[in-house]
Amino acid sequence: MSQIDLLVAVRREDASRFYKNLSAHKDFHVHLVMDADAALDALADRERHVDVLVLDNGLGQAFDLIDELRHTYPRLLIVLVDEEADFALPGQADEVSTDPFTNDDLIRRITRLMSDRQLETLRADTMPAVRSFAKHLRTASGEYGKQQAAVSACRSLGFDYVAFYQIETTSPLEVRLRAQDGDKMLQMAAPKEAAVDDIIGWVAKSWQTRTAGPNDSLNHPLVEHGRMGVVAAVPVGMAQHYGVLVACQADLAGLTSDNIVILELVSAQLAAALSKDSLN
Repeated sequence: MSQIDLLVAVRREDASRFYKNLSAHKDFHVHLVMDADAALDALADRERHVDVLVLDNGLGQAFDLIDELRHTYPRLLIVLVDEEADFALPGQADEVSTDPFTNDDLIRRITRLMSDRQLETLRADTMPAVRSFAKHLRTASGEYGKQQAAVSACRSLGFDYVAFYQIETTSPLEVRLRAQDGDKMLQMAAPKEAAVDDIIGWVAKSWQTRTAGPNDSLNHPLVEHGRMGVVAAVPVGMAQHYGVLVACQADLAGLTSDNIVILELVSAQLAAALSKDSLN
């Protein structure tokens, strides 16, 4: 298993106990915070990648915080820890642990969630829409042809506007529009480059999927100015960071967890194709 980046939000008196137990696992990289605001700041930090949030229910307002995170970070894995309960329901969290350090309960839940995420991707990879895109991608010519094929595939799945932004340089960050599909007026209004304070630039730095609606401060111009209702931005590539896939819907309720999975699968297929081309 590759490194798992953990953000652990616990009360100050429990911090050393959580850090000692979790950091002992060879695959865990642990970042510790001690209040909900610090957790939000760490998640918003574009320089930091987070796979799993471990959240102590004792911090207070944990369920409200999880509801908020589900809107902005739809693919973030969340484990709620409630040591004061004999039995607890996860609610919007992915898992709950009431006895985190007996028989490595918390570690086992985290590793199982990561394994299930990988299996989810493999199962979704067999979906007809993804298989059809993979077949089309093999016949696409050149870098631009593959980027446009990915954009057009997402558009055919029901998104109102889709674009691919390529990372030109990382220092300073330069991310430029390379392919797009949608209404001509939307294409004309779409930004040609990412900004440091928009959702595209944030994903290009943090390398995490993120969504935004009309009231979010970190946003996409088409949503911010009312042309679209909601946007998802997904990183393309793992070892090599190629760019960001952006998909917008006019309907505020138009993004589901299944939509996000499809976007991530398309991005993975595109990254594999671009990597193969670079080796030829």
